Amino acid sequence: MLLGHPVLMKSLCYIDGRWVHSDDAKTVAVLNPADQTLLGHVPMLTHSQIESAIAAAQRAFERWRWTPVNERAAALSRWHELVARHRDDLAAIVSLEQGKPLKEARGEIAYAASFIDWFAHEAKRLAGRNIAAHIDDAHPGTVIEPVGVAALITPWNFPIAMITRKAAAAVGAGCTVVVKPAHETPFSALALAQLAEEAGFPRGVFNVVLGDPQMAMETLVGDARVRAVSFTGSTRVGALVTRAAAHAGIKKVALELGGNAPFIVAADADLEEAVTIAVAAKFQTSGQDCCAANRILVARELYDAFVERYTRAVRALKVGPAFEADVDIGPLMHQAAFDATLARVADARQRGAHITTGGAPHALGGWFFEPTVIADAAPGMRVYDEENFAPISAVAPFDSLDEAIRRANETEYGLAAYVCSANMNTIFQLIRRLDFAMVSVNGAKFTGAPIPFGGTKASGLGREGGAEGFEPFVETKYFCLGRLGLPLTEAVAS
Repeated sequence: MLLGHPVLMKSLCYIDGRWVHSDDAKTVAVLNPADQTLLGHVPMLTHSQIESAIAAAQRAFERWRWTPVNERAAALSRWHELVARHRDDLAAIVSLEQGKPLKEARGEIAYAASFIDWFAHEAKRLAGRNIAAHIDDAHPGTVIEPVGVAALITPWNFPIAMITRKAAAAVGAGCTVVVKPAHETPFSALALAQLAEEAGFPRGVFNVVLGDPQMAMETLVGDARVRAVSFTGSTRVGALVTRAAAHAGIKKVALELGGNAPFIVAADADLEEAVTIAVAAKFQTSGQDCCAANRILVARELYDAFVERYTRAVRALKVGPAFEADVDIGPLMHQAAFDATLARVADARQRGAHITTGGAPHALGGWFFEPTVIADAAPGMRVYDEENFAPISAVAPFDSLDEAIRRANETEYGLAAYVCSANMNTIFQLIRRLDFAMVSVNGAKFTGAPIPFGGTKASGLGREGGAEGFEPFVETKYFCLGRLGLPLTEAVAS
């Protein structure tokens, strides 16, 4: 595919302002998940090369931390302008290597750009405070300091936005970063590095490395020069990151992990609206989204009508490759995801659930799977208990609001939850009693640059976006100025 800005499609890693290959010439193939065709190869760096990226970031930090905030913000603003200008090229790269429909990829680029713009402005407001004196002749206060080098480990489902949400906050705060993207979707990260270079980021401020996933993670997390680690991915790998960080000493760790989002349709909900919202909440990114509605719990009096209408809506979703017109559902990311989806549907069928639409590999072949509705899902079924990360949807009835809340909370995860109701008392009960960090009411879209995104329990630690998005990358330094009550001449003499 021809790009308007051809140099965005990079096949080298980016360290200290230079494009580098692997010292031992090892590479990994990158496939288009729609047809498994080869998009290209990218280098798998050695341990020493990843260490060199950390060293470059450390050197750059000693300068970048003292760069005036307006200059840091200006660099971010230039980066934002370039990402926005090249939206179509970036979206094409995302669609090629991730498989999501082009309209969704364009939405991701706008979403990604919004974080850069947000943190460019918020960085100017990142300030300490004066504290009312509690000590005679003293003035206490705080200043906000960048922690240092930050390792950013990002997933394949949002290969642009998950980088900008982390990197813009870190860079705006005065940190430098080493990004380790998923090897399934490296070209998106490398395109961001190209645009960061064009935006005038100093050498070493923004680095992108690839390597054996475990080795790269352990090298980044285990290095004493890395003072903050921000990871988005599965809960299983998040636990490994936490363990590696603990072995390396004390450092800041932010984790955005898996989810098992409940979607509660109360008895007073508008049925047609609930169906529309449920389709959007479940099937965005072809279901490969940590916030996707995983368990749709419907009041029994609405259940049969909901299943009938929801099935009809899901059956109407168009499956196809990213660049085909009006596509709603793309392929699964890889063979492992495809096999897991088959296994979950088979398990649900064997345990008594009813497949009202879909339930099989799509006629297109490859890693395409039919959008699926699994009615009468129940605890004990994999599709109900596990994060599905696929276009398969589990639906179940409930008889009381207390039952819905109990069932919704019966999970180790605590990321997102959805509520459909017309009654404010019901809505506020659910907001307060659902054990999830984010609750979306009567809508599928709830994320964005100004909001604190993150989870509780096995869904993670810390928040990204909003004013809270700086927290993984800064420390609060307290100071106390003493002897302020003395006359100036006496203070100097003493």
